[in-house]
Amino acid sequence: MNSTYIARARDEPSAQRDEPFNSARNEPHSSKFNLLCNATRARIDSPANLFASALSSFEQPLHLSPGHAVPTRRELSVRRVTLTEATTATPDVRVAKPHTKPIRPTFSSGPCAKPPGWNPANLDTSALGRSHRGTLGKARLGEAIERTHALLKLPPGYRLGIVPASDTGAMEMAIWSLLGRRRVTMLAWESFGAGWVTDVAKQLKLDAEIRTADYGKIPELGGIDSASDIVFTWNGTTSGVRVPNADWIAAERTGLAICDATSAAFAQDIEWAKIDVGTFSWQKALGGEAAHGMLVLSPRAVERLEEEPQPRPLPKLFRLTKGGKLIEGIFKGETINTPSMLAVEDWLFCLDWAERAGGLEGLIARANANSEALDRWVSQSDWIEHLAVDPASRSNTSVCLQFTDRSDEAANRVRQKAIGQLLERESAAFDITAYRDAPPGLRIWCGATIETSDIEALGPWLDWAMEATR
Repeated sequence: MNSTYIARARDEPSAQRDEPFNSARNEPHSSKFNLLCNATRARIDSPANLFASALSSFEQPLHLSPGHAVPTRRELSVRRVTLTEATTATPDVRVAKPHTKPIRPTFSSGPCAKPPGWNPANLDTSALGRSHRGTLGKARLGEAIERTHALLKLPPGYRLGIVPASDTGAMEMAIWSLLGRRRVTMLAWESFGAGWVTDVAKQLKLDAEIRTADYGKIPELGGIDSASDIVFTWNGTTSGVRVPNADWIAAERTGLAICDATSAAFAQDIEWAKIDVGTFSWQKALGGEAAHGMLVLSPRAVERLEEEPQPRPLPKLFRLTKGGKLIEGIFKGETINTPSMLAVEDWLFCLDWAERAGGLEGLIARANANSEALDRWVSQSDWIEHLAVDPASRSNTSVCLQFTDRSDEAANRVRQKAIGQLLERESAAFDITAYRDAPPGLRIWCGATIETSDIEALGPWLDWAMEATR
């Protein structure tokens, strides 16, 4: 099913990310909001409080019930206690509050959890306060590029550079520098992909075929003209839907394949030989810091930059060529603008951990184990389900869930926020509500820096929070 998107900037707005859209169809009704809040306040927090409440009710005279002994004022009958503590005894009785919390409850989909064992005291600070253009600074930046290239197993001849403005900056550089002389096929099935559609169709006003799909689905990937440039996200961060593989990209193509891989890199098996331009940020799958992006260029992309310059002026931050030739220094650590050397050291720590974790194969295995653990919980739940319709295209990193009862979207947005706030107060889970443009529900990061035991501990807390906010 095709869908029309409204362009959104990559970065979060000043409003909270889990607040509802400012539109009529998503405006929460105050009566429903009050009903939910009052119901939550009216409920009793635990079986222990239910027990205390039951005791206080005995200020009234006690009467013999047929077939039952009269309980004393000091002790309830065994039957009464059993019914009070059983979670299925009546609709008002809650799921028991779990005793075990995730050790690291950081499940944000960006910035993502730091690697296990991370500590700022472990970072090498020798390059701090030094010029990034000096010998030490350039060496550290060059090391970050070389080790990242090796960890991703990029093909020989592929260049990798550090660029400003995170994944967004890297994608904007590619789109504005490379597109324009050929027809473009745009593939979008969530908000970030829709942002690239806006760039191409509305800002650059290029000749584009636009294929879209609703949240939870993926557009038709077959039959794309091999002479057309392609722009797509490998993994939709806000929908939890990814391309299953790169088989649909023609090996003998003349167009370029430009891929936003920010929530797929280091967690999914990307066929880089089919990708001409790839982008990602440090703050995703390896838990680095924000503001720095990385740009992958194939030899074909370099050839396009040098031989088919686009007919538009470019700001300094977007320029990849000078005098008709690629600025090779960008891909050796000579960054366009001043980077944070603290963020560079943090990234090098992330690479250290990734190599110890088994390299790319180990990282993918960890992400798969995490998403499988979450899927086991989802399969046993009756109130939540995967947003991604097809398991073959379901993300193993940004796992997006939606409420099974979708009869009242406004009420679900209130419930989503209430669940997130309750779990944050309990320090059981941080930043797990669905992205602002997505259907109401939850979004749980399952990338490699998450421990599977924390995902397993999270499930009971989600059940408890849902019951507590009914």
